[in-house]
Amino acid sequence: MFSRRSTRQTLLVLLTAALLLTACNVGATPAPTLDINAMNTAIVGTTVAQLSVQFTQTALSAPTNTAVPTETQASVPTAALPTLAAETSAVASPTVDPAALPTFSFVNTPIAGSTQVPSLPTSPAIATASLGDACNNNVYEADVNYPDGSVLKPGEDFKKVWAIRNTGNCTWDEGYTLVFIGGDTAIDPVNFKFKKNEDFVSPGESINIGIPLTAPLKEGKYQGTWRMQSDNGFYFGTLLTVSFEVKKP
Repeated sequence: MFSRRSTRQTLLVLLTAALLLTACNVGATPAPTLDINAMNTAIVGTTVAQLSVQFTQTALSAPTNTAVPTETQASVPTAALPTLAAETSAVASPTVDPAALPTFSFVNTPIAGSTQVPSLPTSPAIATASLGDACNNNVYEADVNYPDGSVLKPGEDFKKVWAIRNTGNCTWDEGYTLVFIGGDTAIDPVNFKFKKNEDFVSPGESINIGIPLTAPLKEGKYQGTWRMQSDNGFYFGTLLTVSFEVKKP
């Protein structure tokens, strides 16, 4: 009996205590519910604020940018070329002995059957050396009249005659010509053609050939040159010239 009573009293005490504890918590503020999104927003804001402060401090600590100086091209000094001083003494040229220089000689050998253009003499003197071949050749013998240096009146007609000899082994017959090859055309030069039998010249024979001419009206010195030409156009033999002076009497 006594233990049941004691047990009831114990339970009553415990129940009373529980009620008292419950009554104490009735007016208390319930524990707040945690909002995860609000926490993330707060964390992001704090982080941005910290980074902003950090960037501001970095910008303040960085040196101020200064303007880059403009590069100016340095002027290059002009280098004056050195001038060579004039030689105080002339350099002696080497002495050349003309006698030690080599000499050259040329022989003009005509080709049989070819046409040669003769060289005009530099003076009125008649060349004595013949130039031809075995068939066609001649030699000058004399001026029959009007030797070189003769004086004629203006407009005077005259006939120049040379004595020449056939030194080749071919006869000068029809087709052979004494041809004017150079000089003053004012003397009215013409050619002499072997046409007649009495004009033909056999090998070894000589002939007097005359060319009619006219002294120009203008005073001065004049000259002309002729040469023999074969029937095949080959020039041969010595040059025959006339040289005279025109003067008023």
